[in-house]
Amino acid sequence: MGNALKVLVVGCGRMGASHARAYQSIGDFKVAGLYNRHVARAEALNESLGGGIATFDDFARAMAATKPDVVSVCTTPGTHEEFTLASLKAGAHVFLEKPMATTVEGARRVVTAAKQARRKVVIGYGLRHHPSWIKFIGIARTMGKPLVMRMNLNQQVQAENWVVAKGLLESLSPIVDCGVHYVDVMCQMTGARPIRVSAIGTRLSDEIAKDMYNYGQLQVTFDDGSVGWYEAGWGPMISETAFFVKDVMGPKGCVSIVAASASAASKSGDIESHCKTESLKVHYADLGPDSRFSRPDEMVDLSDEPSHGELCRREQLYLLKTIREDLDLSQHMEDGVNSLRIVLAADQSVRTGKTVDLG
Repeated sequence: MGNALKVLVVGCGRMGASHARAYQSIGDFKVAGLYNRHVARAEALNESLGGGIATFDDFARAMAATKPDVVSVCTTPGTHEEFTLASLKAGAHVFLEKPMATTVEGARRVVTAAKQARRKVVIGYGLRHHPSWIKFIGIARTMGKPLVMRMNLNQQVQAENWVVAKGLLESLSPIVDCGVHYVDVMCQMTGARPIRVSAIGTRLSDEIAKDMYNYGQLQVTFDDGSVGWYEAGWGPMISETAFFVKDVMGPKGCVSIVAASASAASKSGDIESHCKTESLKVHYADLGPDSRFSRPDEMVDLSDEPSHGELCRREQLYLLKTIREDLDLSQHMEDGVNSLRIVLAADQSVRTGKTVDLG
């Protein structure tokens, strides 16, 4: 522990707590401080972690007192850019929960600051560290071009989870906040350039601002002819019928995530269900002389199914690797900017009713 990297966790909600526990499980990290604008939440997290960690409700004071090597930014999206830029300026590496910022310009400012400071910024794209999703992307790439990618993650939430969702809706809609994950997956599958985005959305609750919507659907077109669709809604009114669709088709066949138990149990509001894949169903389009399918469908059982907490741990192990081995994160950050650009274009399309050309 002598050379452990000191971590300041910024934001002590669900994600901050998960990442704090991940740091505690890795000997090369030491949680030196917990910041939350409502200090009671930081104090509660400190107690759940065993105590002995300094807590703060003032970010500047937290930075000065802990002098962290790493700042873990797990606040609401509207503050991501501010905390990241301040952390980089102070000489810290940053783990940055998605999305990078609320504007493309803000995301680019983060990239520029990271390069100037020669510090690492790892974006919290957990699916990049999920072995089942890595397998899913790999099989999708064998299905030829163009691809048709259909994905959604609707969340029927109540009580505290609805409170959390309403807090997020103060900054971004579901197709922006969650959409960056799945658009990033689409970009990995196609390896192509997104050229056009259209989207629809609507407000289904009087509990959120009139200029915000809690249901949305986007469509993105790539320059290789591939098309992707993503749907997301949050709230107590959201349907759990087909809330989890992850399906890719190409000329050679299709591959789908089949998470039977999560879907059957109607757990769309449970963050653990968002990590479950269970198996992949692979269908081949090959036809024999009789015009019937010549290859049977395959079920790929997925044994390495990390929990949400374990997925957070794997993200932090990757952060550690980037720091210890001085890995170049230029492409990683550029991918973060690209996926944000797509979903913000979708948000623009919802608000204007027009298709957005990405150039």
